[in-house]
Amino acid sequence: SARSGYAPVIETIKLTKKYGDLIAVNEISLKLTEGDVFGFIGPNGSGKTTTIRMMCALLTPDGGEGHTLGYDIHKDARAIKENVGYMTQKFSLYGDLTIRENLDFMARMYRVKNRKKVVDETLRTLGLEGRGKQLAGTLSGGWKQRLALAACMQHKPALLLLDEPTAGVDPKARRDFWDEIRQLSKQGVTVLVSTHYMDEAVQCDYIAYIAYGKKLIDGPATEIPHQVGLTTWRVSGPDLIQLEEELRADPRVEQVARFGAQLHVSSTDSAGLDAVVAEKSGENDARKWEKKEAELEEVFIYLMATAADNFGVNGGPSA
Repeated sequence: SARSGYAPVIETIKLTKKYGDLIAVNEISLKLTEGDVFGFIGPNGSGKTTTIRMMCALLTPDGGEGHTLGYDIHKDARAIKENVGYMTQKFSLYGDLTIRENLDFMARMYRVKNRKKVVDETLRTLGLEGRGKQLAGTLSGGWKQRLALAACMQHKPALLLLDEPTAGVDPKARRDFWDEIRQLSKQGVTVLVSTHYMDEAVQCDYIAYIAYGKKLIDGPATEIPHQVGLTTWRVSGPDLIQLEEELRADPRVEQVARFGAQLHVSSTDSAGLDAVVAEKSGENDARKWEKKEAELEEVFIYLMATAADNFGVNGGPSA
């Protein structure tokens, strides 16, 4: 079994994966500690899935090294697979098997002892005791997701890797799913979740943001805005479309983002931005301006734009 109390739970050093000329993952170094919910954030095609698959020894790196639960990702693939719960991006159960058959199949894959008892317990925990014979394909998106999570937790892994687990699931099911992740975290399970939903990033204790195969920033979720050093003003009121155009044209403003009936205006040049606001919010201005702490959402928009500029990419890669 995995070495208990081992910290960090995952550590990678310059992990790299190439496909021909494409560098899908470019020297990513990360450290995850026990019991954290770790958010792996970035746009689609940024290398999140490839990195996760290397962490759980499903893909061999072309460069770099790493340990998962104390096991070497190059040498100890089998031990890693047996001690990690991995939930793939696409719903990973069989729609034409029953709920019970799916749970039993996954329990066999992970070589769970007392399989029938464990599967019975999983059905009871899910509140599906009477529905074991129902085909999994007939479940709603939210239930499929809960079933997939339960299936990859039956062998009691210390580490759970979830790849875009809430893609295509309705908002209530997403919230319920996050409640379950928090519960697992409280029980000491370390959870790594990849997502491109910004509102989910806020749920994480620790965040790594990656784009175009490179890690742009990582740290405790609360510290990321300070690391980037972004200042934000929020403005509401009349003629925002006209104001947005004017602000975008001003070199002292680095970012204008629309949030409902407000504009969030940001820059790493705090003094320059304050001067712009002073000019725009003269006495004849009917709009309401307030300075606020930059939050993760503004920071991610900023990081994404800077990454696209730095990598000379328009819109990023397609895959």
